[in-house]
Amino acid sequence: MTTSFRRLKNIALGTALGTACLALVGSAPALAEDIIVGLITKTDINPFFVKMKEGAQAKAKELGVELRSYAGKVDGDNESQVAAIESLIAAGAKGILITPSDTKAIVPTVEKAREAGILVIALDTPLEPITAADATLATDNFKAGELIGQWANKTLGDGAKDAHIAFLDLATSQPTVDYLRDQGFMKGFGIDIKNPTKIGDEDDPRISGHDVTAGNEEGGRKAMENLLQKDPTINVVYTINEPAAAGAYEALKAVGREKDVIIVSVDGGCPGVKNVQEGVIGATSQQYPLIMASMGVEAVVNYVKTQKKPENSPGLDFFNTGVELITDKPVDGVPSLSVKEGLDKCWG
Repeated sequence: MTTSFRRLKNIALGTALGTACLALVGSAPALAEDIIVGLITKTDINPFFVKMKEGAQAKAKELGVELRSYAGKVDGDNESQVAAIESLIAAGAKGILITPSDTKAIVPTVEKAREAGILVIALDTPLEPITAADATLATDNFKAGELIGQWANKTLGDGAKDAHIAFLDLATSQPTVDYLRDQGFMKGFGIDIKNPTKIGDEDDPRISGHDVTAGNEEGGRKAMENLLQKDPTINVVYTINEPAAAGAYEALKAVGREKDVIIVSVDGGCPGVKNVQEGVIGATSQQYPLIMASMGVEAVVNYVKTQKKPENSPGLDFFNTGVELITDKPVDGVPSLSVKEGLDKCWG
């Protein structure tokens, strides 16, 4: 073989190898550092969503992906969430994790993201329909409500049949998380549910009324004041979350009723569990937002690598991230954890 022929053969071989390498690069999955994951929460003030963001940030750092976080100005701010999704589509995000403020109005924008090839995972609050997202990682919100309803009923004993109950809900739009917890409480307490996806159509005389809180302390205080004007004899208060419960307690304290009213709630954050410890809240259903968010980031990375979406829990149309009742006043027939156990687990 002549030197010139050997040189030509080496050049040809090098060209072929180079072409093959380029083909491999073109077909390889995105490297971790090329993956953008969006997190869109209802607000960035509520401790629940603060902890969710912490979980997403920690997992993104661990996996070497870029996290871009967005939040509504207030709970119910659909416009900001729509704008966030649009920004993430433009940025070429691979996945979006969202706790939707308006579970119906956001769906068309979610569909645009999915059409662009983005994996969309709902956290905590299912979309309507739930299949509008590729997956949902959430507390069993109906079960969370049911647990506090059962606890309140058993705590009152014979007095449950003559209860005067105030419902401090989330929003007039009645997103999924709102009616699931509300209706779950009713089932647990023994109130007949009419339309399971609608708040306020019940006819049980024990219901003193419903009001909305926007899921914050000031909203809880105002809603409690409104309902006390309608029925000053309220003795059970259901609240959508612990900030609303704290506001309700302040309103009750202002009229000297804080010691003779049972308040129950959902969240299980460290401040809320401390309020259980101090007697502000009788019992709360504990959620695990840090787990939801970290699992969400991990699911996006796994999807980019394998094209596999998260699977639902057996018998459910979402992946259940767990719920536990927290109280220092346990009742027979309703499993619960102590405040000490709740503090050990609060949003860790």
